[in-house]
Amino acid sequence: MGELTKIAIMGVSGRMGQMLLQAVDEASGAVLVGATERAGQAWVGQDLGEAMGGKARGVVVQDNPLDALQHAHAVLDFTTPEATMANAEIAAQVRAAHVIGTTGLSKENLAFLAAAARHAPVIRSGNFSLGVNILTQLVKQVSAALDEDFDIEVVEMHHRHKVDAPSGTALMLGESAAEGRGVALADVRDAAREGLTGARGRGHIGFAALRGGDVVGEHEVIFAGAGERLSLKHIASDRMLFARGAVKAALWGHHQKPGQYSMLDVLGMA
Repeated sequence: MGELTKIAIMGVSGRMGQMLLQAVDEASGAVLVGATERAGQAWVGQDLGEAMGGKARGVVVQDNPLDALQHAHAVLDFTTPEATMANAEIAAQVRAAHVIGTTGLSKENLAFLAAAARHAPVIRSGNFSLGVNILTQLVKQVSAALDEDFDIEVVEMHHRHKVDAPSGTALMLGESAAEGRGVALADVRDAAREGLTGARGRGHIGFAALRGGDVVGEHEVIFAGAGERLSLKHIASDRMLFARGAVKAALWGHHQKPGQYSMLDVLGMA
């Protein structure tokens, strides 16, 4: 067996953090060497295994990302934009591959990550599932084949606790649709509709965000023309698929040169 990829998890006590931990433990070729939580959280300063009510793991939960990342080859980060920027700075310093599933990133955040990617691999995706990444390619192809007589709508649904809308995956699908038509999403995006909005703009890409229950994630791209509709849809029923995909990205990113990458690069589909 070759060198194990040493991985750190940011925000390890959260629901996604716990799934990432399980995925790292399940993966051959990976070992956990670091974990963080926000300052003041109960787990900080404790051995991770003991904090979870089990045996010691030899990994102390830190509130300083530098302490957690100093021995890591890769970091898994599904936190907040503010935390991700702090983590990106440290990951760039220690040359660790930064796998980012954080959503709601601003243009300024993305510019910061582009700068960090000059020093270490940055792998960012709105969704780490194989099915969704295949869907983005299908959306791009269909969008390129159908002209503006076909209206494009992106519909997504998630659980009631999701705090951002549209989802990162929905925006990723919108970007694919816009790329297929050779336009910038920012120029044709209809983020939401309410009241007297007027007629739908020709060539625009609309978004609708639904929230409720415990829905893991459903995304549908609708191409609506006169007398016919084409629908492409993905349904996720298990959040572990995102965690396993992120770990796959970390194992891949460990051996890459600095730069910006997506899950399509990891899957060899770029």
